[in-house]
Amino acid sequence: MAHQIKNAAVIGSGVMGSGIAAHLANIGIPVMLLDIVPELSAEEKAKGLNPEDRKVRNRLAEGALKGMLKQKPAPLASKENLALITPGNLEDDLDKLKDVDWIIEVIVENLDIKKALYEKIDHVRKEHAIVSSNTSGISIEAMAEGRSEGFKKHFLGTHFFNPPRYLKLLEVIPTKETSKEVLDFMIRFGEDKLGKGVVVAKDTPNFIGNRIGTYGLLVTLREMMNRGYSVGEVDSVTGTLIGRPKSATFRTLDVVGLDTFVHVARNVFDKTEGEEKEVFRTPDFLLKMVENGWLGAKSKQGFYLKEGKEISEIDPETLEYSPQKKLKAPSVEMAKQQKGTSGKLKTLVYADDRAGELLWNILAPTLIYSAEKVGEIADDIVSIDNGMKWGFGWNQGPFEVWDAIGVKKSVERMKEEGRDIPAFVNSLLDAGGESFYKEEDGQELYFDGEGYKPVPVNEKEINLKKWKERNGVIMKNSGASLIDLGDGIALLEFHSKGNSLGPDVIQMLDKSLDEVEKNYKGLVIANQGKNFSVGANLGMILLEAQDDNIFELEFMIRMFQDTMMKIRYSRKPVVVAPHGMTVGGGAEMTLPAAHIQASMETYMGLVETGVGLIPGGGGNVSLYRKTLEGMPNGIEPDYVDVAAKVFETIAMAKVSMSGEEARENNFLGLCDSVSVNPDHQIYDAKQAALALSEAGYKPPAKRTVRVSGEPGYAAMLIGAEGMHLSGFISDHDLKIAKKLAYVLAGGKVPYGTEVDEQYMLNLEREAFLSLVAEPKSQQRMQHMLVKGKPLRN
Repeated sequence: MAHQIKNAAVIGSGVMGSGIAAHLANIGIPVMLLDIVPELSAEEKAKGLNPEDRKVRNRLAEGALKGMLKQKPAPLASKENLALITPGNLEDDLDKLKDVDWIIEVIVENLDIKKALYEKIDHVRKEHAIVSSNTSGISIEAMAEGRSEGFKKHFLGTHFFNPPRYLKLLEVIPTKETSKEVLDFMIRFGEDKLGKGVVVAKDTPNFIGNRIGTYGLLVTLREMMNRGYSVGEVDSVTGTLIGRPKSATFRTLDVVGLDTFVHVARNVFDKTEGEEKEVFRTPDFLLKMVENGWLGAKSKQGFYLKEGKEISEIDPETLEYSPQKKLKAPSVEMAKQQKGTSGKLKTLVYADDRAGELLWNILAPTLIYSAEKVGEIADDIVSIDNGMKWGFGWNQGPFEVWDAIGVKKSVERMKEEGRDIPAFVNSLLDAGGESFYKEEDGQELYFDGEGYKPVPVNEKEINLKKWKERNGVIMKNSGASLIDLGDGIALLEFHSKGNSLGPDVIQMLDKSLDEVEKNYKGLVIANQGKNFSVGANLGMILLEAQDDNIFELEFMIRMFQDTMMKIRYSRKPVVVAPHGMTVGGGAEMTLPAAHIQASMETYMGLVETGVGLIPGGGGNVSLYRKTLEGMPNGIEPDYVDVAAKVFETIAMAKVSMSGEEARENNFLGLCDSVSVNPDHQIYDAKQAALALSEAGYKPPAKRTVRVSGEPGYAAMLIGAEGMHLSGFISDHDLKIAKKLAYVLAGGKVPYGTEVDEQYMLNLEREAFLSLVAEPKSQQRMQHMLVKGKPLRN
């Protein structure tokens, strides 16, 4: 039977269990969240409740649901998704598990308690239901002992990383009895539906991510203590400088929680022996910190202590705090000049100074340890590398790091220092190999201990960098490239700084639309930068405004508006695939598309009021029209209400916190889609463009829009003036609000007047140009460029 998951149950409503339930709800799967029946609390007693009340019996799961609405970062992509989660308890609702396709256990890390639960599940689960554990360290085999054959075939580990909505890694751990069909299904389901990067791990302590990650952290701790580095010094060189998260080593531990880290380390310590066991022994000072309740971010004190704006770091010897320090060394300055992680690493690890020594002494043992574990914790190096990239936010996994610093050169140094080189590494060098990965005929290969094999890739993953290396580009300029995606679809990719939209990007877009009209079936606008686009090139707009080049600015704004309308009325479908920050001009480019293929993490908004302006690239009319199009058919909308809604979204610079929320803010329509897996977004966008083309796509007819006119303008102004009188907004904010209201109302015309798009675009352009000339708006733009945050003047 082909497996499918239409509904699920999560057992255990703690941070992790509720996070997994929220993620399932985010992808549209109805889920039961069950927990134990708690004791009657004093508060409940006082309210006259008794132990039999459902409110009491479901308190833990109900509490978790309330918590989801307050948690930051938000586990739910939309508050509406809460409706898909049903709270319950393990006594009253156990028999409901018979209707569920996937049961996920996320309870206390205790083998006996887990086994007792599985015995109950075994009696109620339906024949093809999959059961999995989110344990981070208990043996999956041991949990399945004593269960029925059907249970064992459908049982495996599914280890999510916290928070489940945001962290990409999902470790899937089969037992010897797990059926291949179930394993293959869960890998595919994990990638395609849950949107995760899936690695298959072996049933060993802490699996892949936590095994290597914890080892690396403990080696760093020891190095710091043995050689007298400070906490801040270590963090200043183990973060973004070497392609690791900004939180580096000790701030990461503070975020994870020192108690959690000690528990994870003890897990390996208890199950290993010899030298390895010693590495996983928790240093005494760390145990003392946990004993003191200094657990990191959750107790507001750990390796760091923040008082006001002052951040101080702990001294492991004395457990006293002093101001945070940074490691100063020549190699650090040299590394900053290098391009890319590989260049920075090479400069640092071979440097003969304190930074070089520290990084070499952390990296060398971690690389050796990773190589020793090939075959033991995972079948191949790709799984280990992906585990560290997706679970710990490393830019490069251990074997990619090894390639970056040079395998041969580093091994020679390791041998000189008397370090043991794992057989796996020797087999690479003996075979004449120089790196763990290599490219041949446009295909990426990895070393498997004997030879090179192709790196497995889901066919829905399109990597634009590799695609361009193999297939070249159709045309390009300094801001963007047009790429042939195959099957008659072209793709426009921006590569300006921050993917900001300057004249070069707009020119390239204009040319691309012409090229697609002639030779292609459709166009996808997408990129794989950190953000889709942070909007128009603000620095350039400010320079032109300060030089009083209003003619030049008007030409630029007109060109931007015209090109956005060209997207809307293109005879071939244009699909825009926004992700990350999609603000200002980035949102304006998305709104006119024939189809929007957003990512689950799309933060979209028209934020121009924050820099003293209003949208100038057609954003006002596009959002107004999109909001009207979302109204039910056959019912005449209240244009004052519609204008007020759009006014609020733009005036308050509202930014959606997910793709789904972008839909709630009317940036996405009912027919637009959200890709859960960011790696599949371009594939999904291409399929959408092909589907539109094959359905005989016709652009929308140019129609007039009805506006709210004078009554709408008055209503919007009353709101803004009320906020001004209450001191919520400044005089300049009010001036911006008046201009915005005038544009959205369609000027001072009667209610319900039909106006054409160009009329509204002209109003928008005039308002934009009058605001850009205002000294206070220029101060706001300057402040944003220098400080990166809005100025309230």
